[in-house]
Amino acid sequence: MESSEEENDGVSRNHVPKELIRLASNGAKFVDEVLNGQNECCLESFRMDKHVFYKLCNILQAKGLLRHTNRIKIEEQLAIFVFIIGHNLRTRAVQELFRYSGETISRHFNHVLNAIMSISLELFQPPGLVVPSEISEDPRFYPYFKDCVGVIDGIHVPVTVGVDEQGPFRNKNGLLSQNILAACSFDLKFHYVLAGWEGSATDFQVFNSAITRRNKLQVPEGRYYIVDSKYPNVPGFVAPYSIPYYKEFPSDFHPQDARELFNQRHSLLRNVIDRTFGALKARFPILMSAPSYPLQTQVKLVVAACALHNFIRNEKPDDWIFKMYEHSSFPMEESEPQLEMAVEPKMDVESQTQASDHTFDSEEVVHASQLRNSIAAEMWNDFIQDFPPCKFH
Repeated sequence: MESSEEENDGVSRNHVPKELIRLASNGAKFVDEVLNGQNECCLESFRMDKHVFYKLCNILQAKGLLRHTNRIKIEEQLAIFVFIIGHNLRTRAVQELFRYSGETISRHFNHVLNAIMSISLELFQPPGLVVPSEISEDPRFYPYFKDCVGVIDGIHVPVTVGVDEQGPFRNKNGLLSQNILAACSFDLKFHYVLAGWEGSATDFQVFNSAITRRNKLQVPEGRYYIVDSKYPNVPGFVAPYSIPYYKEFPSDFHPQDARELFNQRHSLLRNVIDRTFGALKARFPILMSAPSYPLQTQVKLVVAACALHNFIRNEKPDDWIFKMYEHSSFPMEESEPQLEMAVEPKMDVESQTQASDHTFDSEEVVHASQLRNSIAAEMWNDFIQDFPPCKFH
């Protein structure tokens, strides 16, 4: 793990947070003080409850992925890793807290990162066949979206690369990033994460990679994910109609036809991925900066953070951070709604993946369009029975 004096983005820190200075005075005993203290201190320091932290240690030890050394126990190794990604600290600041050399901090950081990567596939579970309660218990979504298993969207994570490599990583906003695609469930868990694509890659290129690569995104037969207008409306993926589309529709919006109603409820469903990403970044703020690690380490960090997010969600679903992002599950209003024009992505975009492009034939595309139309029609027919048409004119 490398540290850079040039890293000055306003997010990363070169000093231990002030509230931890007292604990830091004991150097290597810091971890014991946290784990033997109040649970709130563990939450703040290691971003998870004590029992979750200990269970993760036990799993990594039982699988032979981490072991005690003469100087550093497994608990301390994991603490170094989660403290760095949970507070976005540089190596020098962590040296100050843990009283180890930069080489020792780096070595254990990478050991833990690789250990978490080794169990990551176990933590990304594919969607099941049971209708999510967030759909089945809400008349706005059931029975229309009964076959929906989750939401897919992309996010740009800042990246640090050498000057000679920066071109492909510079996104449309001129910033260096990697383009991440994720599929999430309605209970704030990640089903699938694809990291490492350059920031200049189109969302469709990343999507195409996800559905064609060896470790590809799996969609159960007869089910689908909600996607936004950046992605195609094809089998397994339902996009909004090509009409004005709000990320969150204003409270006074009154749909005038089936397509507008479909887009409104589609938008309400898809906001779960914004909340999932929000919880992830709140817990692991290292994802909001450009850490000065090798590129491959930066890619692994995204996957490892998502895997830990799922582990904590499984073990402590009412965790303090999750509570912040699951209240008002489907907010109905926004003071300044963000308007997007849904445009159907072209299907002839060339992918940069090593796998061959996936081409949907015309019959599959027509079938996907018919599915969306049937959902919209059923939804609209029920809607106008409850609200007289004159109400919307």
